Amino acid sequence: MDPAVRKPRLPAAAGLCAALLLCPWVAGAQEAGRQAAGETRLVDLVDSGRFGQAEALLARGDLPATAAYQRERMRRIRLDFSLDEAAAKTAIRRWIPDLSDAEFARWDQLGLIEHLDIDGTRWYFKRAPSNLFLLSDEARARRRADEPMPAPGPNEVLNAHHARVVAAAAQQGQASVLPQRIAFTQSLTVKADAVPAGETIRAWIPYPREIPGQQERVQWLGSTPGKARVAPASTLQRTAYMEARAVAGQPTHFEVRYAVTVYARHTSIDPAKVQPTPADPALQPFLAEQLPHVRFTPALKLFSEQVLQGETRPYEVVRRLYAAVDRIPWAGAREYSTLSNLSDYALRAGHADCGQQTLLLIALLRMNGIPARWQSGMVFSDDGSGYNNLHDWGAVYLAPYGWLPMDVTTGALASETPALRDFYLGGLDGYRIAFNDDFGQPFVPAKQHYRSETVDSQRGEAEWAGGNLYFDQWGYDLQWRVVPSGQR
Repeated sequence: MDPAVRKPRLPAAAGLCAALLLCPWVAGAQEAGRQAAGETRLVDLVDSGRFGQAEALLARGDLPATAAYQRERMRRIRLDFSLDEAAAKTAIRRWIPDLSDAEFARWDQLGLIEHLDIDGTRWYFKRAPSNLFLLSDEARARRRADEPMPAPGPNEVLNAHHARVVAAAAQQGQASVLPQRIAFTQSLTVKADAVPAGETIRAWIPYPREIPGQQERVQWLGSTPGKARVAPASTLQRTAYMEARAVAGQPTHFEVRYAVTVYARHTSIDPAKVQPTPADPALQPFLAEQLPHVRFTPALKLFSEQVLQGETRPYEVVRRLYAAVDRIPWAGAREYSTLSNLSDYALRAGHADCGQQTLLLIALLRMNGIPARWQSGMVFSDDGSGYNNLHDWGAVYLAPYGWLPMDVTTGALASETPALRDFYLGGLDGYRIAFNDDFGQPFVPAKQHYRSETVDSQRGEAEWAGGNLYFDQWGYDLQWRVVPSGQR
């Protein structure tokens, strides 16, 4: 500093007053920082299975109020990791009767049988035995011939519907085609005596928003019980809210009924026409981290560099990252509420389900300057099987085309025709209903207790004055039918 330019010096008394005023703020900031560091440490302890140390840290009582959820997360992790070694072997021997201990140990060491060491004792994920056959060619070859692998979802493999969508889009010169008016009934049923008789059960069932060109003319048809409260259309995880009193010995049933016009979508992308992402403020939220599940970690950056090898052309960046995430094997997932960072889990676990793959791809795209966002709901089929399933996918922004759907879990289809092979990078089948346009969003009205699903919202939620009702205390279902043209 120029010695001729000096800050005016405060009188001693004034300086003391300023210091006294500043001290509480500094102390408060330091305490907040210490608490945040403590909560980060707590999350790491739970992630690594050191539950005893986590409980000791919680018992000190000097962490933020949000840290209390980690005790519930540990409870849920124990529900997911419920098999000891003997039980895991017994489950695998259903499909490989002569499984040897050496085989099991080798597959376990390779990470093919998902486990977590909790306070020094190894526990296996309850879906690890069935997941093994999705992750290992060797295990599949050893599987009993009379126990074939489950069939994929009807639209997870190339079929005539995909070809009809591509043809209709080309003929009509538009992206949204083959509309169908579909009536849905979605239900949530709380088990008998899960709540004391006379207590009020509060339930939230997912309810769709109108999305131009994807799902339109959403029509409310009714609910059981009546007087449902539908969240505003601006709610990104929209629901219909209901209440009912529990009756001793009887399940408590909630359902909503509605109709929607659902479209299939396909856009033919010319890579030569794709432009850099415009400097549009509306796109900025979809280029940013979205903690805790979209985080630009060093591991994510390394993976991105290995995949892209210096590539910067927007469409080629999207195509390469999409293909890389598509190569991650699908496997049945842990409950999302037990995972502290879903995109990181998908990167390091060696397998992932649809939501984990989608969040990983969203994180990779955003980190590389490509806007990406979330969407999820349910998929179904017209094959007469009554098939329905939870599913997550997303959307990517490519100028000048705008927002385009992407379903990296279904991924590349088995076709030599590019429009069919790459159908789910820019297109969607017409057999899905979207409930959510973002993840981890609040409900209207808000829940009073922890949600069972802290990330997504497809099955619903339920609670009572005594706490949340977790997934083992209720079930859900989705029924649907096509409404013939002209029928109300």
